Amino acid sequence: MDQNRLMAMAEEVVDAALRIENIEVVYHHTIQVLRGLSLHVPKGAMVALLGSNGAGKTTTLKAVSGLLPLEKGEVRSGEIWAAKTALNGMAPHLIARSGIAHVREGRHVFEDLTVEENLIAATLALKGRVGAAKPDFDRLFEYFPRLAERRQQRAGYLSGGEQQMLAISRALVGQPNLILLDEPSLGLAPKVVEEIFAIIARINREQGVAMLLVEQNAFAAFGICSQAYIMENGKVVVSGPVDRLRNDADVQRFYLGYSEGASEVASFRDVKHYKRRKRWLS
Repeated sequence: MDQNRLMAMAEEVVDAALRIENIEVVYHHTIQVLRGLSLHVPKGAMVALLGSNGAGKTTTLKAVSGLLPLEKGEVRSGEIWAAKTALNGMAPHLIARSGIAHVREGRHVFEDLTVEENLIAATLALKGRVGAAKPDFDRLFEYFPRLAERRQQRAGYLSGGEQQMLAISRALVGQPNLILLDEPSLGLAPKVVEEIFAIIARINREQGVAMLLVEQNAFAAFGICSQAYIMENGKVVVSGPVDRLRNDADVQRFYLGYSEGASEVASFRDVKHYKRRKRWLS
């Protein structure tokens, strides 16, 4: 490979939407959860982070968004970069204002506020942002028409799927360069999952915002992502383009719902999304 190509590849990595380099995370000064984790999310890309319960996926997102100290956690070593900005030690509100949005597992909407008031509250992420445009709620309602119909309704009375739509919309208000999505399919009906994932893909396609998607529903994640990392015991054990991983026999068996001798993958309705898979990599 020629020198110019190597330099271009190096610049692409340095300027990635997210670059995590060999981080170790510890809770309560003693419990190690992440062990030398590294991953890259290129600008504008959709990348999946997969693994069984307890693998460290959610901890990875919290390390990026600065939420670890709220749970007595810390990044002991390694580096986290968003483009050329170092995130280590940065306060969560400053990380949000730098262009990183975190849609947490469980949605975490303000239940006593209306849909519209939830969106207005999210504009705080734009405070101090140079060049930020005025939030366009109508654009968000184009993605999620059901929220337009319920804009004056309290968020606590929305369905689970509608609350997830609101959580994603709230993230978009901050005009992020990167969205961290933690289990957006959790607890939702298969039809709703398909609808939300289609909208997520459309947002990525139309707005060019990079996304790191944490999911146990690998079948759904592979349908919209171009790259994936699979975690076990706090570290990445398999990574690569989705097209390659989709054809890997172990990934098929333990993450995509294939059975031995089966000729086709199980559907959304057949795969037990949140049942802990047996350990398949040592």
